[in-house]
Amino acid sequence: MKKRMWKNALFHILIILTGLSMVYPLLWMLRSSFSDRTKMFSSVSLWPDPIVLSNYAEGWRGLSGITFSTFFLNSFLIVLLVMAGTVFSSILAGYAFARVKFRMRGFWFTIMMGTMMLPLHVKLVPQYIVFYKLGWVNTFLPLAVPSFFGINGFFIFLFTQFMRGIPQELDEAATIDGCHHFQLFARIHVPLSVPAIITASIFAFLWTWNDFFTQMLYLSDIKKFTVALALRMFIDSQGQSSWGALFAMSILSLIPLFVMFIAFQKYLVEGITAGSIKG
Repeated sequence: MKKRMWKNALFHILIILTGLSMVYPLLWMLRSSFSDRTKMFSSVSLWPDPIVLSNYAEGWRGLSGITFSTFFLNSFLIVLLVMAGTVFSSILAGYAFARVKFRMRGFWFTIMMGTMMLPLHVKLVPQYIVFYKLGWVNTFLPLAVPSFFGINGFFIFLFTQFMRGIPQELDEAATIDGCHHFQLFARIHVPLSVPAIITASIFAFLWTWNDFFTQMLYLSDIKKFTVALALRMFIDSQGQSSWGALFAMSILSLIPLFVMFIAFQKYLVEGITAGSIKG
């Protein structure tokens, strides 16, 4: 009995130490955002001495006369558009694959799943050429419009699996009452798919907010920069590195992610587990 207790204690100690080692870089960055530049890299302590608030003021002033509020607004605009487009297109496609019987449904579902295996770089050049000819380069359109056409197979698969788990008897009863496909979709499947909708929204938010490569590719005007692009400017702007401002704004950029995840954690877990065990 004692041997088992010691094993459990040792296991929990290892888990705690592993967790602390993973959280330490984040805590160090938080400390550095309140530290003086001269002492920022000279200590491993997690408590700033002295506490400096000027890093946040400097970071919020931004660069080239553009405050960081502009970058936050740009990021939120793109994120909200991507979230709306992702849910709109994916839930429609998911309902079609899960409930609508059409020719070669299995084949097209397999093709959709196959697109998930394509690396981003395979599609990079053709997509850029198309968006360039459309005159969309240096606008938010290449970042937001594709989401309205179901480009991410993961979300379609998520909705398809979730809707397959909704009892078929509900559709049959509604059909007897005179409901057609649109009414079945709007009155039954959408309300019951709230966990999957929130799950897709959270993932779309996280992936879009943290996206750097795509935004760097299509945006060149500093007034249209997102938070991810603006953070980079603190490092290479005019050959100088404003580490204090960089750490301060990095901490602020993490707040929306934490709030989004904590607020909807319950629905996130429910949506993932429901989509994985139902089919």
